[in-house]
Amino acid sequence: MQQTALVPYAHLPRAHHDRQVLTSTVDVFGSAHWLLAERAPRTGGDVPPFDALVVSVHPGGDIELTELSAVRARRPRLDRLPDGGFVVAAPRTRREDDADQVQVFDVLGREISSFGVGDAVDHLLVDASGHIWVGHFDENPEGIRRWSATGRLAWTSDGARIPGLFDCYALNVSRAGAWACAYTDFPLVEIRPDRPGRPVRVWANRIRGAKAVAVHDDRVVFYGGYGEERDRLALGELTETTVEPTGLGLLTLPDGSAPGRRRVVGRGSRIYVQAEPYTAWGMFDLDG
Repeated sequence: MQQTALVPYAHLPRAHHDRQVLTSTVDVFGSAHWLLAERAPRTGGDVPPFDALVVSVHPGGDIELTELSAVRARRPRLDRLPDGGFVVAAPRTRREDDADQVQVFDVLGREISSFGVGDAVDHLLVDASGHIWVGHFDENPEGIRRWSATGRLAWTSDGARIPGLFDCYALNVSRAGAWACAYTDFPLVEIRPDRPGRPVRVWANRIRGAKAVAVHDDRVVFYGGYGEERDRLALGELTETTVEPTGLGLLTLPDGSAPGRRRVVGRGSRIYVQAEPYTAWGMFDLDG
């Protein structure tokens, strides 16, 4: 099977390697961010608030540091807002109305608001307008939802007629909208809440278990799968109603090795992959 190597994309500056990487992401504008702390939050009981550092590496190579005060999330999710602030969220919550689950910080790292989005958050991605997309795994039936940065529910997959939406396996948030692939039926779904008349389009898809998806024009790629297919790249083309497979391959790290444990982020035509120890991002671009 043909192998495709990730292109090196962004690295955490070595001066910060002595801190614990809590999480990392790549935002909708292509900047990479690492959320760092002196040590990982404890795993049992409530998490005492702690200070954290966000190290941002922008596409041109510039580095930016932002100190966040009184972060409360254990195993946090992170993304950046278009105004330079940050969103930090806890994936698990014991209450649907947990007002401390999502923290919004301004550009100076000060918390300006907080709200709840519900339990079982697998994906949290911010779009170019500053809306926060949340994809839930199967312990929460809410599926996919879009929130304002002030906690107002702006769109929900309820009633969207997405087949078999029990677990949002893959969520790609670009400047134009979002793409998703969900268990159990694994359709490819395009979501554009601001598009009149047809905010959701669905394509039947035979590729199962992908953890990331990227789309460019009428081409699509799915990354990941079950068991031995965890490093699979599955290429396809969009017809009016289906994804037609066009090829299979394997995605490797830039040095040709398998990624092992990894984080993945989908943004438009790109899939970003970060393997342990989570200090570097590699990139695959369907528009490359």
